[in-house]
Amino acid sequence: MSAGCHDGGSPAAVVTDDARIALLGSPNAGKTSVFNALTGMNAKTGNYPGVTVSRFVGTCRVNGRDHVVEDLPGTYSLDPISPDEQIAVDVLDGRLDGSPRPDALLVVVDATTLRRSLALVAQALAHALPTCVVLTFTDELSMRQGHVDADALAEALGVPVLPVVGHRRHGVAALKERIGDWRDWPVPVIPPPTEPAELDAWAESVLHHADYRPAERHRATQRLDAVLLHPFWGTVVFFAVMITFFETVFTVAAPLQGAVESGFSWLSRLVADHVGNRWVAGVLGDALIGGVGGVITFVPQIMLLFLLLALLEGVGYLSRAAFLMDRVMARAGLEGRAFVALLSSFACAIPGIMATRTLPSAKDRLATMMAAPLITCSARLPVYVLLIGILVDPGAHVGPFGAQGLIMFGLYLLGAVSAMTAAWVIKKITDRGGVSMPFFMEMPPYRLPAPRAVLITMWTSARSFLRKCSTVIVVTSLGLWLALNLPLHSAAELREAHVDTGDPTAVTAYTIDHSYAADLGRFVAPVFEPLGFDWRVNVGVLSAQSARETFVATLGQVAAAQDPGNPTEALRTMTYPDGPHAGERVFTAPTVAALLVYFAFALQCMATVAVIRRETGTWKWPAIAFTYLTATAWLMAYLVHTVTAALT
Repeated sequence: MSAGCHDGGSPAAVVTDDARIALLGSPNAGKTSVFNALTGMNAKTGNYPGVTVSRFVGTCRVNGRDHVVEDLPGTYSLDPISPDEQIAVDVLDGRLDGSPRPDALLVVVDATTLRRSLALVAQALAHALPTCVVLTFTDELSMRQGHVDADALAEALGVPVLPVVGHRRHGVAALKERIGDWRDWPVPVIPPPTEPAELDAWAESVLHHADYRPAERHRATQRLDAVLLHPFWGTVVFFAVMITFFETVFTVAAPLQGAVESGFSWLSRLVADHVGNRWVAGVLGDALIGGVGGVITFVPQIMLLFLLLALLEGVGYLSRAAFLMDRVMARAGLEGRAFVALLSSFACAIPGIMATRTLPSAKDRLATMMAAPLITCSARLPVYVLLIGILVDPGAHVGPFGAQGLIMFGLYLLGAVSAMTAAWVIKKITDRGGVSMPFFMEMPPYRLPAPRAVLITMWTSARSFLRKCSTVIVVTSLGLWLALNLPLHSAAELREAHVDTGDPTAVTAYTIDHSYAADLGRFVAPVFEPLGFDWRVNVGVLSAQSARETFVATLGQVAAAQDPGNPTEALRTMTYPDGPHAGERVFTAPTVAALLVYFAFALQCMATVAVIRRETGTWKWPAIAFTYLTATAWLMAYLVHTVTAALT
């Protein structure tokens, strides 16, 4: 028998020759690893009809037949208290429009927590679907002196039981073969009881029959948790990890960023030297290479950021961080689950907002949604790296730490503290008499993450960033290039303005300074002038409403037009061409500090606004979020500009 897996269809409807198999299991049970092993890690993602809970669907081909495999949201129980748990129950009951009831069920159970997991198995068997139990982490159970007889467990449950180690693909072939004959799976003669007392007795009898010996405590985990979960030392380690995290993002990625930047500078010079048509050269050299290339330059930092996050999650540290932050979240009126949602916002606010579905309280979900845009997302990273590079010399240090990394850490800390403050205010307004729900989160033992899984997580996140570069940022960059180069100016007009028509740099500078974009930037100047922004910065700030990265693309185009060979240096030395500040540098310390703070607070992603609208079902809360964040951004930037100017 040969079996191969592939992705297939769309998330809404997958055409198949055979069964629809649902995967059910608790978080950290290895369900996703099993799903990836069955579907070849090429699953389609989408949302369940009418809701924003993510769904993952793939197909597994066994003996020429396609079996749909659907990864249900992780849940500890089929007594739902949150939207994603409700989805799992509705799918199993066939109550969700557009999502047919599965034909069979794979219940993924962690062998090291088998006693607790049997309650979920009993609830699953009550749905009277052909069921197979997938026993994961059996290798870890043996390593920790535990034992379970899978065949005896199958006899006790009355359903097939297969040991599988998903990330190593042990037992996957046997599982595929079992899926092929799902119609012949045995069913329990007597279904498990549902009353708590009877259920406990049933679980004990099953464990006894399966000769189950629980795993010994993970000694390394115990020793590490004694420090990492300590109220004081755990917090110290947390901040040390975060500082090291951002230091690494700067120091390790810097050579790679320099190599990418040099490559785009070479391409820009190549276009300038060999493309004679001014318009074609402008589109290629300024819009695409200068604009989009200026954003792609920061891909090394983006990939390193996601790599480090994947490693921290894979080893099990992020769940400890959630436990530590539960105390902080409680002061904001939230619970530890909100930290998990906010943590997702470090990649992008959109999955962070969607992750609020794990919160049982609707008012907690709203407060977390309104705070999530303040968490420093990956879209801010290119802006921060660019501005910090202008503000601080790479060789500057504060003690053993690089000054650039410390400023980056401070900005991330500012976002986190601001998010907590915003959540506290919103919770006070919307839930004055609310009762906090209990917070339950399993902390798995520390494990070495599978390299393949870590790399795939990193690449998946980086790919979404590159996809944005190839769509939103390309379109925005082309539109900005047109705005920066129109209207056209005749040679006579240039000579009348005392511009040397034989000097391309002078012509370009005059064209940009008298463009539609310049008119727009000067029109909004009264709003941003107190912050120290000139019209070019204003255009960048306005363009960032589509996507924050386009701020870098805008300045990249302007700098590339002035000095194609060294756009970064052109930004550092950029001066006001006229007005009361003529000849002065644009990017002074007060202006750069104000820009950093403005981007830390402003809601500049329209996709985030749309997701808040979809999650709340009204335009009221997106409008409130956009208004309060924009006003806060301006006020805080003005304060920082004023203080920095006084100090310098």
